Amino acid sequence: MTETARTDFYALEELLTPEEIDVRDRVADWCAKEVTPRINDYWERAEFPFELVPGFAELGIAGGTIEGYGSPGMSAVAAGLVAAELARADGSIGTFNGVHSFLAMQSIALLGSEEQRERFLPAMARMEKIGAFGLTEPRHGSDAVALETRARRDGDSYVLDGQKKWIGNGSIADYVLIWARDEEGQVGGYVVEKGTPGFTARVMTGKTALRAVWQAEITLDGARVPAENKLENCRSFKDVSTILDRTRYTVAWRALGVAMASYELALAHCLSREQFGQPIAGYQLVQEKLATMLAEITNMQLMCWRLSSLADSGRMTAAMASLAKRHCCATARAIVADARDLFGGDGILLEHHIARHHADIEA
Repeated sequence: MTETARTDFYALEELLTPEEIDVRDRVADWCAKEVTPRINDYWERAEFPFELVPGFAELGIAGGTIEGYGSPGMSAVAAGLVAAELARADGSIGTFNGVHSFLAMQSIALLGSEEQRERFLPAMARMEKIGAFGLTEPRHGSDAVALETRARRDGDSYVLDGQKKWIGNGSIADYVLIWARDEEGQVGGYVVEKGTPGFTARVMTGKTALRAVWQAEITLDGARVPAENKLENCRSFKDVSTILDRTRYTVAWRALGVAMASYELALAHCLSREQFGQPIAGYQLVQEKLATMLAEITNMQLMCWRLSSLADSGRMTAAMASLAKRHCCATARAIVADARDLFGGDGILLEHHIARHHADIEA
């Protein structure tokens, strides 16, 4: 029995299929053995843990719900459980997977031609090639629809000019999906391959959250992209929104994962930390905080499961996913804050992990 099943107050596991339980437990076990013992050092140095990528690849989870092309074709529930377990170990690792498996790979799977899917996705599923998703810009974050990056047709290529900011994996990716407006003003997706002249990516420094995953500022200065690298089925920003809508539910699951980790860490600490002759878990003020955290986590678990179940039946809407993302992220922030508070002074030490989760949930 994995640690995941122990934080399951309403027996949610009974609603899961054997395949969903199996992938959840495999990811949880790998995280416990490989991620948790190492990640604080990478987080403190603000370095990406490249040594974890081969083991990550062996899990066979890259691509999530994509069917074929070497991807696992898992259910949306399973994909959510995977997202939660990765974030439960570390928010940076969860973000890395969210960008690669969902934003980048799903863009190609949903908006690319069959030839493009065959060309790009298998290597990405094996994690021999890493993906990034270049949408936000220095002047356009939440209003990404106003993006200014331009794509100009020149013979058998497109020439890209513009800037991108906060691009996860942007400095390490082999394939960066750049969203740009063409000469008619329509938004298209362009796969920019590593080493393309005119493409530069600078790692953003000074972050106080998600320090073990790199975001980049990207400059495109006459970057020439082959015409066959333009996603065939992307013709407007509405198509880009489809990708965001289809992947947003995993953000709710990631918030759940961070909340679960924080609650479990706080509970273990309160059971072992003695003050005034007894474990602090014996005091009602502490018990009230732990009970509230557990109730909110149970709420989040049921919401996330239901949302992914609706996604699996084709009934999830963008509004549903947005509501879950909003609720779970806000609730997780409160849970993590209370968990850190229960640690007292120890809560600011990386060795206890809660300080890392407390910083990461802000992002």
